[in-house]
Amino acid sequence: MKTKPLPTAHSGPSDSPGFLLWRISNTWQREQRAALQPLGLTHTQFVMLAVATWFGAQEPLTQMRLSQLTGSDPMTTSQVVRALIANGLFERSAHPTDTRAKIIAASAAGRKLAHQAITVVEEVDRKFFAPLGQNQSQLIGLFQRLLG
Repeated sequence: MKTKPLPTAHSGPSDSPGFLLWRISNTWQREQRAALQPLGLTHTQFVMLAVATWFGAQEPLTQMRLSQLTGSDPMTTSQVVRALIANGLFERSAHPTDTRAKIIAASAAGRKLAHQAITVVEEVDRKFFAPLGQNQSQLIGLFQRLLG
C-alpha cells in the first residue's frame, strides 16, 4: 500500500473544499482585477466604494463600520480609505455625535465611478458563474450560510 505524501483526509487537492475555494477565488479575482484596471480601481477599492455608496445613503459610515461591512481588516480599510480620499473618491467629515470619529462618504466622483464599476463587476460575475446555470442561487445560499 502506497502512503500519502501528506497526512490528509482527502485523496488529493481536487477533493479539498478549501483548496478548490482558493483556486476559484484566485481565478475570479484575476478576472475582476483585469476588468477594473481600466477604471483605475483595485477590487478592494471597488468593494469599499460600492459599500460606501450603498450603505452611506442609509447610515453615517465610520472607517470601523466600513471595515465591518466589507469584512476587511482595519489596516487594509485604513490604507484603501486613504487612497480613495487621495483620488477624490471619498470624503471625510465630522461625525454628528462622536467627536473622535470621522464619517467616510463617497464623493460625487466616487458615486459616479461606483455606478460604472458595478456594471463591469456584475458582467464579470455573470460570465464567471454562468456555467452554474440554475445552481447559482444555491451557491449564493451556501455562501450566505458560511458567512452567517
